[in-house]
Amino acid sequence: MATQAGKGTALVTGASSGIGAVYADRLARRGYDLILVARDVERLNGLAERLASETGRHVETIAADLTVKADVRRIEERLRADRSIAMLVNNAGVGATRSLIDSDVDELEKMIDLNVTALTRLTAAVVPGLVERGNGIVINISSIVALSPEMLNGTYSGTKAYVLNLTQSLHHEVGDKGVQLQAVLPGATSTAFWGRAGLPVEHLPSQIVMTAEDMVDAALAGLDQGELVTIPSLPDAADWDRLNSARQQLQPNLSHKLPAARYTHVAATA
Repeated sequence: MATQAGKGTALVTGASSGIGAVYADRLARRGYDLILVARDVERLNGLAERLASETGRHVETIAADLTVKADVRRIEERLRADRSIAMLVNNAGVGATRSLIDSDVDELEKMIDLNVTALTRLTAAVVPGLVERGNGIVINISSIVALSPEMLNGTYSGTKAYVLNLTQSLHHEVGDKGVQLQAVLPGATSTAFWGRAGLPVEHLPSQIVMTAEDMVDAALAGLDQGELVTIPSLPDAADWDRLNSARQQLQPNLSHKLPAARYTHVAATA
């Protein structure tokens, strides 16, 4: 077995199955050593053993629940201290499919803790070191619901819009300092995510469901092409460019000293 020259270490969260496990496989084959983070220790260790055997890369596992503060802090410390880390893949996340009024708000809070708080803390832990070293990659797994709040649960959509916004903002902050940012917006993907969210993937129309392997391969192709935002299912990338351009064109008029004329006219005639 030929072993590729090492590219440093990639830390992947939610790595025991689904999208995270595919990222682990693909990154090991690209020459990255791995730190795999997830709750399912048995599955995580099985994946690590297979990848180490097949690729010759060093694969470490860390059992952690990123809704638990102490576990998040442990991963933060590793990200700060380990100078070999060249990539962070923020994949761990959960979803929700029920409406707000039918949801358990405590479960929604746990979702925010994982999708937003943990992701933010891990990103904030790794980026200063990447900037200092002048090289590195942060991949944040968002979702198409970031662009479509009417789909699924609004709180879930909000967490994924946050991930997209954070990625765009960080690109503005550190993109010229050697750090590559990418937000990946998958559509429906064939993983256990859907069952945990209360809507088994088998209940979705097959024509809208992508395999995790195809999704990750497309996302990595987008990374190679330097995309800041990758939407694996979108046939024409120009559609995203137009949407993003329209958003940017709003900026000069989002803050003025006086209200817009349509509001002052109503006030004067009321």
